[in-house]
Amino acid sequence: MAAVAEATTGWWLLLVLSAAELAVAHHPQPPNIVLLLMDDMGWGDLGVNGEPSRETPNLDRMAAEGMLFPNFYSANPLCSPSRAALLTGRLPIRNGFYTSSAHARNAYTPQEIVGGIPDSEHLLPELLKEAGYTSKIVGKWHLGHRPQFHPLRHGFDEWFGSPNCHFGPYDNRAKPNIPVYRDWEMVGRFYEEFPINLKTGEANLTQLYLQEALDFIERQHTRQRPFFLYWAIDATHAPVYASRPFLGTSQRGRYGDAIREIDDSVGKILSHLRGLGLEKNTLVFFTSDNGAALISAPEQGGSNGPFLCGKQTTFEGGMREPAIAWWPGHIAAGQGINFCPGQNVSGVTTHTQEEHTELPLIFHLGRDPGERFPLSFASAEYQDVLDRTTQVVRQHQEALVPGQPQLNVCNQAVMNWAPPGCEKLGKCLTPPESVPEKCSWPH
Repeated sequence: MAAVAEATTGWWLLLVLSAAELAVAHHPQPPNIVLLLMDDMGWGDLGVNGEPSRETPNLDRMAAEGMLFPNFYSANPLCSPSRAALLTGRLPIRNGFYTSSAHARNAYTPQEIVGGIPDSEHLLPELLKEAGYTSKIVGKWHLGHRPQFHPLRHGFDEWFGSPNCHFGPYDNRAKPNIPVYRDWEMVGRFYEEFPINLKTGEANLTQLYLQEALDFIERQHTRQRPFFLYWAIDATHAPVYASRPFLGTSQRGRYGDAIREIDDSVGKILSHLRGLGLEKNTLVFFTSDNGAALISAPEQGGSNGPFLCGKQTTFEGGMREPAIAWWPGHIAAGQGINFCPGQNVSGVTTHTQEEHTELPLIFHLGRDPGERFPLSFASAEYQDVLDRTTQVVRQHQEALVPGQPQLNVCNQAVMNWAPPGCEKLGKCLTPPESVPEKCSWPH
């Protein structure tokens, strides 16, 4: 799995090098890049992947006009490590987005986390800047919220969005509400200037994020500059939300409403590119950070199709993501906690962490895509696969230089009490006393 995940994130580095080569070779203009990253959207949420309600006509059309990747993997089944890997092209164990305080090393970046993306890591927008690109992030950053981790310090030129998930509302005493930034400064907080109605699920955030994307594309087109748009929206992460015109329109409940609004937004982005004549010089890539969060299902979570489990697990449901590439004229068309509710498989899924290093569970995904029948340890097939896998793992371990773990230490004092710009809004809050402590990771 690690080798596959690293191969998928490494694909981005090949793209960057290709763009740089085009710039150096005095190509009229290197291709624009639009990366549409969803949050907790499952492999089975797209009609093209078999979702029975077929409520994603724009994404399905995107797949028909481009290339569908049925076997695309994230580098981790959690938000922050997956995003760090996607933007650096390096596994979380290398870029520091892991913890050494838990057996499984799984962790993310809540607002009390002390760490974030290290300066030593080179992110995709930093590399693209060298090729003349202007880059914007719209939506969730999730690679650290302290000033040294700000996305504009790591290659991006513009930002509209939040450093953390839209959890809340909080009382701004024990915990502050998450800020929303425009570039360097906050412009409000979730549940305050940017309301989310937890009872009805109504929020206008996806429409705000859509308009930011459309405006950025148009500005860069006017400037005749190549651009990188990282559209990392979070409507499908619990608490799920959608704007009023989409609420109650899906057969799948509130989660389906969010999917329908995302699908509509993707359609508008692609139409805007066509309207500006940019479609043949813009690569658009759609995927998700990790599998659907089954712990939030059915109202607040999606579908991982036939695959076992979901977010927070390394089964197929947690790591295999929906993925579509679209570039007309270049890409040919047609191309502890129970995290697995209702999917208990004897000898496979457990509610405690089990050691599988010496005798890993191995599945034949061609015969058994749902990972319900592990190969027998005594079989010749198992031994053959284990021997080949062991060689790959050994090569990985011999070349591995672990990054300094960024997700070990938490501190209530580093939360979003007084982000840059809070004084202009009268929104600064007083932090508590600094008490660093080991983070608790029940994953």
